[in-house]
Amino acid sequence: MRIVGLTGGIGSGKSTVSNLFKSHSIPVVDADLVAHDVLKKGTGGWKKVVEAFGEDILQANGEVDRPKLGHIVFSDHGKRQVLNRLLAPYISQGIFQEVIKLWMKGYKVIVLDIPLLFEVKMDKWTSPTIVVWVDSETQLTRLMERDGTSMEDAKYRIDAQMPLDLKKTKADIVIDNTGSLEELKENFLEVLKQVTKPLTWTEFWLSRQGGFLAFGSIFVGVLLCRKVL
Repeated sequence: MRIVGLTGGIGSGKSTVSNLFKSHSIPVVDADLVAHDVLKKGTGGWKKVVEAFGEDILQANGEVDRPKLGHIVFSDHGKRQVLNRLLAPYISQGIFQEVIKLWMKGYKVIVLDIPLLFEVKMDKWTSPTIVVWVDSETQLTRLMERDGTSMEDAKYRIDAQMPLDLKKTKADIVIDNTGSLEELKENFLEVLKQVTKPLTWTEFWLSRQGGFLAFGSIFVGVLLCRKVL
């Protein structure tokens, strides 16, 4: 099984690339969706966050006011680290469960869409790692246009993340998304060829098909040994 790591920065176009993978029948595990689930009312993650940040972050129905929590952590590096540390175990568990489900279905290639891929060291479980990159000016402009936010707020949110230029140096594959959507699609098709190339032997043995073959080989070997003995 090949587990591809996909990351980028806010406004870089990572979600667009994620959707392109889906449109080509490559399953994607979205860490943001997993994080949304682990923060639902009554979950372990919800309890930890409420304990750390207080009930002021709750809505009337008891659910976390996500925009309010987001504003708190984006404006305070220390609190952002606290939130990431509290939710990391629950998010990792949720991602692992999704990967197991896809493994059971027999998928040979899956994509992990994780904004904090390098920050939480999950890149060590993925190969190759892909970074969707844009220059800082393009990132700022696109974020302001997308969210209708001020330049000051957009810069604040960008600065809260690992710089894209740094992520670029850590990636196995870089998708330059400074051009048009059509150019992005062309770049993506080249990346898709790399991602869907035949599995290595190691990746094959980690796939469901490889696991069944290994089990079958062991089973046959045991039967033959019993006959010989």
